[in-house]
Amino acid sequence: MLAQQRQQAILERVRGSGGVRVADLVRELGVSDMTIRRDLEALAERGLVEKVHGGATVAGPGSTEEPGFAAKSARQQPEKEAIARRAARLVRPGTAIALSAGTTTWTLAHLLVDVPELTVITNSIRVADVFHRAPRADRTVVLTGGVRTPSDALVGPVAVAAVRGLHVDTLFLGVHGMSARAGFTTPNLLEAETNRELVASAHRLVVPADHTKWGTVGISTIAELAEAHVVITDSGLAEEARDELAAQVGELVVADAGEGNEARSR
Repeated sequence: MLAQQRQQAILERVRGSGGVRVADLVRELGVSDMTIRRDLEALAERGLVEKVHGGATVAGPGSTEEPGFAAKSARQQPEKEAIARRAARLVRPGTAIALSAGTTTWTLAHLLVDVPELTVITNSIRVADVFHRAPRADRTVVLTGGVRTPSDALVGPVAVAAVRGLHVDTLFLGVHGMSARAGFTTPNLLEAETNRELVASAHRLVVPADHTKWGTVGISTIAELAEAHVVITDSGLAEEARDELAAQVGELVVADAGEGNEARSR
Protein backbone atom coordinates (compact mmCIF):
# COMPACT_ATOMS: atom_id res chain seq x y z
CA MET A 1 0.00 0.00 0.00
CA LEU A 2 1.36 3.42 -1.00
CA ALA A 3 1.74 6.14 1.64
CA GLN A 4 -1.07 8.20 0.08
CA GLN A 5 -3.43 5.21 0.13
CA ARG A 6 -2.48 4.35 3.69
CA GLN A 7 -3.00 7.90 4.88
CA GLN A 8 -6.39 8.04 3.16
CA ALA A 9 -7.37 4.82 4.92
CA ILE A 10 -6.26 6.27 8.26
CA LEU A 11 -8.20 9.48 7.61
CA GLU A 12 -11.38 7.58 6.80
CA ARG A 13 -10.96 5.54 9.98
CA VAL A 14 -10.55 8.74 12.02
CA ARG A 15 -13.59 10.36 10.44
CA GLY A 16 -15.65 7.22 10.85
CA SER A 17 -14.88 6.54 14.50
CA GLY A 18 -13.74 9.93 15.76
CA GLY A 19 -10.23 8.74 16.62
CA VAL A 20 -7.60 6.05 16.17
CA ARG A 21 -4.79 4.48 18.21
CA VAL A 22 -1.32 3.96 16.77
CA ALA A 23 -1.21 0.39 18.08
CA ASP A 24 -4.46 -0.52 16.31
CA LEU A 25 -3.29 0.98 13.02
CA VAL A 26 0.04 -0.89 13.23
CA ARG A 27 -1.84 -4.16 13.60
CA GLU A 28 -4.47 -3.47 10.97
CA LEU A 29 -2.19 -2.02 8.29
CA GLY A 30 0.80 -4.25 8.91
CA VAL A 31 3.41 -1.48 9.06
CA SER A 32 5.76 -0.20 11.75
CA ASP A 33 4.93 2.10 14.62
CA MET A 34 7.23 4.73 13.12
CA THR A 35 5.47 4.56 9.73
CA ILE A 36 2.07 5.17 11.35
CA ARG A 37 3.42 8.08 13.37
CA ARG A 38 4.86 9.63 10.20
CA ASP A 39 1.48 9.19 8.49
CA LEU A 40 -0.31 10.88 11.38
CA GLU A 41 2.25 13.69 11.34
CA ALA A 42 1.63 14.21 7.61
CA LEU A 43 -2.14 14.27 8.13
CA ALA A 44 -1.81 16.66 11.07
CA GLU A 45 0.35 19.05 9.03
CA ARG A 46 -2.47 19.20 6.46
CA GLY A 47 -4.96 19.97 9.22
CA LEU A 48 -6.89 16.74 8.66
CA VAL A 49 -6.36 15.15 12.08
CA GLU A 50 -5.23 16.25 15.51
CA LYS A 51 -2.42 14.25 17.06
CA VAL A 52 -2.95 13.10 20.64
CA HIS A 53 -0.97 10.83 22.92
CA GLY A 54 -0.97 7.36 21.34
CA GLY A 55 -3.04 8.24 18.30
CA ALA A 56 -5.12 10.92 16.58
CA THR A 57 -8.61 12.40 16.65
CA VAL A 58 -10.84 14.30 14.26
CA ALA A 59 -9.58 17.80 13.53
CA GLY A 60 -10.91 20.71 11.61
CA PRO A 61 -14.31 22.38 11.43
CA GLY A 62 -17.49 21.28 13.08
CA SER A 63 -20.66 20.57 11.16
CA THR A 64 -21.64 24.26 11.03
CA GLU A 65 -18.26 25.86 10.29
CA GLU A 66 -18.05 27.17 6.75
CA PRO A 67 -14.67 28.12 5.20
CA GLY A 68 -14.53 31.18 2.97
CA PHE A 69 -14.23 30.95 -0.81
CA ALA A 70 -10.56 31.99 -0.90
CA ALA A 71 -9.58 29.34 1.63
CA LYS A 72 -11.42 26.58 -0.21
CA SER A 73 -10.19 27.58 -3.67
CA ALA A 74 -6.57 26.93 -2.65
CA ARG A 75 -7.26 23.30 -1.72
CA GLN A 76 -6.95 20.29 -4.06
CA GLN A 77 -6.55 22.47 -7.17
CA PRO A 78 -5.25 19.71 -9.52
CA GLU A 79 -8.06 17.39 -8.43
CA LYS A 80 -10.72 20.07 -8.92
CA GLU A 81 -9.39 20.89 -12.38
CA ALA A 82 -9.47 17.22 -13.42
CA ILE A 83 -13.00 16.84 -12.08
CA ALA A 84 -14.13 20.02 -13.83
CA ARG A 85 -12.68 18.87 -17.18
CA ARG A 86 -14.68 15.66 -16.93
CA ALA A 87 -17.83 17.49 -15.86
CA ALA A 88 -17.55 19.90 -18.80
CA ARG A 89 -17.98 16.97 -21.19
CA LEU A 90 -21.53 16.55 -19.92
CA VAL A 91 -22.60 20.00 -21.12
CA ARG A 92 -24.03 20.26 -24.63
CA PRO A 93 -24.68 23.48 -26.58
CA GLY A 94 -28.21 24.77 -26.37
CA THR A 95 -29.00 23.29 -22.94
CA ALA A 96 -30.04 24.81 -19.62
CA ILE A 97 -27.80 24.05 -16.67
CA ALA A 98 -27.56 25.09 -13.03
CA LEU A 99 -24.33 25.60 -11.11
CA SER A 100 -24.54 25.83 -7.34
CA ALA A 101 -21.91 27.67 -5.34
CA GLY A 102 -18.52 26.06 -4.74
CA THR A 103 -14.92 26.18 -5.86
CA THR A 104 -15.27 23.09 -8.06
CA THR A 105 -18.33 24.47 -9.84
CA TRP A 106 -16.47 27.77 -10.18
CA THR A 107 -13.58 25.88 -11.81
CA LEU A 108 -16.10 24.20 -14.11
CA ALA A 109 -17.60 27.56 -15.10
CA HIS A 110 -14.27 28.62 -16.63
CA LEU A 111 -14.46 25.63 -18.97
CA LEU A 112 -17.99 26.46 -20.13
CA VAL A 113 -17.56 30.07 -21.25
CA ASP A 114 -17.23 29.06 -24.92
CA VAL A 115 -20.20 26.66 -25.02
CA PRO A 116 -22.76 28.23 -27.40
CA GLU A 117 -26.42 28.90 -26.64
CA LEU A 118 -26.13 28.01 -22.99
CA THR A 119 -28.58 29.05 -20.27
CA VAL A 120 -27.01 29.12 -16.81
CA ILE A 121 -28.86 29.35 -13.51
CA THR A 122 -26.64 29.96 -10.48
CA ASN A 123 -26.77 31.16 -6.91
CA SER A 124 -23.01 31.78 -6.93
CA ILE A 125 -21.66 35.30 -7.28
CA ARG A 126 -18.28 33.88 -8.30
CA VAL A 127 -19.75 31.63 -10.99
CA ALA A 128 -21.85 34.46 -12.44
CA ASP A 129 -18.77 36.67 -12.55
CA VAL A 130 -16.87 34.09 -14.65
CA PHE A 131 -19.52 34.29 -17.35
CA HIS A 132 -19.84 38.06 -16.99
CA ARG A 133 -16.13 38.46 -17.78
CA ALA A 134 -16.47 36.38 -20.99
CA PRO A 135 -19.73 37.65 -22.51
CA ARG A 136 -21.56 35.88 -25.34
CA ALA A 137 -24.66 37.20 -27.10
CA ASP A 138 -26.13 33.70 -27.28
CA ARG A 139 -25.80 32.96 -23.55
CA THR A 140 -28.24 33.71 -20.74
CA VAL A 141 -27.09 33.81 -17.12
CA VAL A 142 -29.60 34.06 -14.28
CA LEU A 143 -28.15 34.95 -10.86
CA THR A 144 -30.56 34.40 -8.00
CA GLY A 145 -30.88 36.92 -5.23
CA GLY A 146 -30.49 36.03 -1.58
CA VAL A 147 -28.31 36.37 1.49
CA ARG A 148 -24.59 35.98 0.88
CA THR A 149 -22.72 33.19 2.70
CA PRO A 150 -18.96 32.97 3.48
CA SER A 151 -18.58 30.80 0.35
CA ASP A 152 -20.26 33.51 -1.79
CA ALA A 153 -23.50 31.60 -2.27
CA LEU A 154 -26.82 33.45 -2.39
CA VAL A 155 -29.29 31.61 -0.19
CA GLY A 156 -32.56 31.94 1.69
CA PRO A 157 -36.17 32.66 0.71
CA VAL A 158 -35.34 35.02 -2.16
CA ALA A 159 -33.01 32.46 -3.75
CA VAL A 160 -35.53 29.64 -3.23
CA ALA A 161 -38.29 31.71 -4.84
CA ALA A 162 -36.06 32.50 -7.83
CA VAL A 163 -35.31 28.83 -8.45
CA ARG A 164 -38.79 27.44 -7.79
CA GLY A 165 -40.63 26.69 -11.01
CA LEU A 166 -37.46 26.55 -13.13
CA HIS A 167 -36.45 23.41 -15.02
CA VAL A 168 -32.87 22.69 -16.09
CA ASP A 169 -31.31 19.79 -17.93
CA THR A 170 -28.41 19.33 -15.50
CA LEU A 171 -27.48 20.63 -12.07
CA PHE A 172 -23.82 20.61 -11.06
CA LEU A 173 -24.03 20.59 -7.27
CA GLY A 174 -21.09 21.68 -5.15
CA VAL A 175 -21.07 20.03 -1.73
CA HIS A 176 -19.24 20.51 1.56
CA GLY A 177 -19.21 16.81 2.31
CA MET A 178 -20.57 13.40 1.37
CA SER A 179 -20.99 10.22 3.34
CA ALA A 180 -22.96 6.99 3.27
CA ARG A 181 -24.85 8.03 6.39
CA ALA A 182 -25.63 11.69 5.69
CA GLY A 183 -25.53 11.90 1.90
CA PHE A 184 -24.47 15.23 0.36
CA THR A 185 -24.26 17.93 3.01
CA THR A 186 -23.56 21.60 3.73
CA PRO A 187 -22.71 23.46 6.96
CA ASN A 188 -25.24 26.19 6.10
CA LEU A 189 -28.95 25.55 6.78
CA LEU A 190 -30.17 28.18 4.34
CA GLU A 191 -27.84 26.92 1.63
CA ALA A 192 -29.20 23.42 2.11
CA GLU A 193 -32.72 24.69 1.50
CA THR A 194 -31.67 26.59 -1.62
CA ASN A 195 -29.71 23.64 -2.98
CA ARG A 196 -32.62 21.27 -2.39
CA GLU A 197 -34.69 23.56 -4.60
CA LEU A 198 -31.98 23.41 -7.26
CA VAL A 199 -32.00 19.60 -7.05
CA ALA A 200 -35.78 19.60 -7.54
CA SER A 201 -35.40 21.76 -10.65
CA ALA A 202 -32.98 19.42 -12.44
CA HIS A 203 -33.57 16.50 -14.77
CA ARG A 204 -30.05 15.23 -13.98
CA LEU A 205 -27.98 15.72 -10.82
CA VAL A 206 -24.18 15.72 -11.18
CA VAL A 207 -22.01 16.10 -8.07
CA PRO A 208 -18.37 17.08 -8.73
CA ALA A 209 -16.56 16.47 -5.43
CA ASP A 210 -12.91 15.75 -4.68
CA HIS A 211 -11.84 12.89 -2.42
CA THR A 212 -11.48 15.06 0.70
CA LYS A 213 -15.26 15.55 0.75
CA TRP A 214 -15.80 11.87 1.59
CA GLY A 215 -16.47 11.40 5.29
CA THR A 216 -17.07 15.10 5.88
CA VAL A 217 -20.54 15.83 7.25
CA GLY A 218 -22.19 19.25 7.35
CA ILE A 219 -25.15 19.99 9.57
CA SER A 220 -27.78 19.68 6.84
CA THR A 221 -28.36 17.11 4.10
CA ILE A 222 -29.01 18.41 0.59
CA ALA A 223 -29.68 15.05 -1.07
CA GLU A 224 -29.13 11.37 -0.48
CA LEU A 225 -26.33 9.65 -2.39
CA ALA A 226 -28.85 7.66 -4.42
CA GLU A 227 -30.34 10.88 -5.83
CA ALA A 228 -27.15 11.63 -7.80
CA HIS A 229 -27.13 10.50 -11.40
CA VAL A 230 -23.37 11.09 -11.65
CA VAL A 231 -20.65 11.70 -9.06
CA ILE A 232 -17.29 12.85 -10.39
CA THR A 233 -14.38 12.54 -7.98
CA ASP A 234 -10.62 12.03 -8.21
CA SER A 235 -8.22 9.12 -7.87
CA GLY A 236 -7.34 10.05 -4.29
CA LEU A 237 -10.60 8.48 -3.12
CA ALA A 238 -9.96 5.20 -1.31
CA GLU A 239 -11.20 1.96 -2.85
CA GLU A 240 -13.67 1.30 -0.06
CA ALA A 241 -15.26 4.72 -0.54
CA ARG A 242 -15.40 4.16 -4.31
CA ASP A 243 -17.25 0.90 -3.76
CA GLU A 244 -19.73 2.61 -1.42
CA LEU A 245 -20.41 5.41 -3.88
CA ALA A 246 -20.61 3.13 -6.91
CA ALA A 247 -23.20 1.01 -5.13
CA GLN A 248 -25.48 3.97 -4.46
CA VAL A 249 -25.12 6.60 -7.19
CA GLY A 250 -26.16 6.19 -10.80
CA GLU A 251 -22.60 6.48 -12.14
CA LEU A 252 -19.24 7.09 -10.50
CA VAL A 253 -16.50 8.72 -12.57
CA VAL A 254 -12.95 8.90 -11.18
CA ALA A 255 -10.78 11.57 -12.80
CA ASP A 256 -7.02 11.18 -12.62
CA ALA A 257 -5.48 14.56 -11.83
CA GLY A 258 -2.04 13.34 -12.82
CA GLU A 259 -2.74 11.79 -16.17
CA GLY A 260 -5.90 13.53 -17.36
CA ASN A 261 -7.84 10.33 -17.95
CA GLU A 262 -10.76 8.77 -16.11
CA ALA A 263 -12.00 5.46 -14.80
CA ARG A 264 -15.68 4.66 -14.72
CA SER A 265 -17.70 2.57 -12.27
CA ARG A 266 -21.14 1.09 -12.69
